[in-house]
Amino acid sequence: MVRAGPDQRIKGTQMILTKTGVVATIGPACSSEAVLLEMIQSGVTTFRMNFSHGTFEEHQQRLNMINQIRRQLTYEICVLGDLCGPKLRIGRIEPEGQVLQPGEEVVICSDCPVGDLHRFGTNYPAFVQDVLPGQRVMIDDGQLVLTAMEKTAAEVRCKVLIGGAVLSNKGINLPDSKLSIPAITEKDWRWVDWAIHNNLDYLALSFVQTAAEIHHLKEYLASRDSWIRVIAKIEKPQALENLESILEAADAVMVARGDLGVEMDIAEVPLAQKRIARMCRKLGKPVIVATQVMQSMIQNASPTRAEASDVANAVMDFTDAIMLSGESAVGKYPVESVKAVAHICHRIETWQDQQDIERLMIETEPGLGELAAVARAIAQMLDHVKTKLAVVWTQAGHSVRLLSKARMDVPVLTVCPDALIARQMSLHYGVVSICQARPCNFDDFIATTTGVIMKNGWAAHGDRVLFVLPQDILNIQTPLALVIRTL
Repeated sequence: MVRAGPDQRIKGTQMILTKTGVVATIGPACSSEAVLLEMIQSGVTTFRMNFSHGTFEEHQQRLNMINQIRRQLTYEICVLGDLCGPKLRIGRIEPEGQVLQPGEEVVICSDCPVGDLHRFGTNYPAFVQDVLPGQRVMIDDGQLVLTAMEKTAAEVRCKVLIGGAVLSNKGINLPDSKLSIPAITEKDWRWVDWAIHNNLDYLALSFVQTAAEIHHLKEYLASRDSWIRVIAKIEKPQALENLESILEAADAVMVARGDLGVEMDIAEVPLAQKRIARMCRKLGKPVIVATQVMQSMIQNASPTRAEASDVANAVMDFTDAIMLSGESAVGKYPVESVKAVAHICHRIETWQDQQDIERLMIETEPGLGELAAVARAIAQMLDHVKTKLAVVWTQAGHSVRLLSKARMDVPVLTVCPDALIARQMSLHYGVVSICQARPCNFDDFIATTTGVIMKNGWAAHGDRVLFVLPQDILNIQTPLALVIRTL
């Protein structure tokens, strides 16, 4: 991507620098360059395109706006596409809105174009095959709860546990059933091709149950010579049963608390979130906490105290990023929602930096052990030698990923010659990225990065900055060279 010269760039594009990233979903509330830019300035590091809503044309228009802004920024902004996945729904009901009472019976059949209160169909052809007696059927995000009693080849007879109004096309969750439908639908494959054509940075795969589904998508991307990375959305209990293998297969993880909270005991969701965050940190995989983070800000200009505590707890778990959904896509206050998350993140991070938190050993794949040891040593050094920022040159992103995994007390400015890698690195904890050609020498590296730092207000004259470079730039025989400079 060709970038504008220094005199052509947008004025005042400084970004709030927090170590916990902010992912904002794009929608009608932020479909202008002015609002998107203000969201970036307020702390957005990644934009999410939700393929469950909108047409190819609408998403293309929004991506074009992001790309236009990108050309005028000195740092990288990441874009992820979120695949819809299989959406199970009940069929058409006539008349609408009648109420089922606990104890009543309902028949759900595979072929019923128009149903009534006690007999209706579903858009999921394998429903009768997958649902077994004793398993739960949850409708409308758990507002209605049924239990399967018995079935034939064409229908399942259920008993109502929790009643309520029955409305056409409401969603179905099957928390106890193993679905035979693939995680990627025919519609999803069309969106995957669109993402490849438009060079998106990440694709999020919905309703993951096994690592095989991640591998399937990765194999397709590789066959198309695409370097898009894959995010596993954890939103089914079956994914938690296979969590370690899924995390190992995925490039990043999203804790999708919406469906997860419907399909399992809601009291278990915070524990699952902490377990996933801990495992992702161990494996060096970015983790995004999503769903209802600032839900009240869809209508209100400030968050609730509970929402502030939710964000704070995610930061304390060293979450890589926190995601806004409806708050930024359709809410009244998209920019204010971003500002609220970034403000809470900054305050909690400041507090954390002052605590004596044990620095974990960095586990990594063979071949990177020496680099991981150096990264941990750098993080420990910065616990005592205070700097404003760490600036890291990287070719493939390995050193930056390991430094992010070490959860350093200062943000990491990544300098990378590959724009795709630079954008993908910006999803990692504490990382902001710029794309620049390989420096000719150490002085060239210092001069170019210092200019970007000062322009964006990430440090000021008199601040100390740690520069981390590979051995060949300084022509020395160590994995990384460390130089502290006062600006």
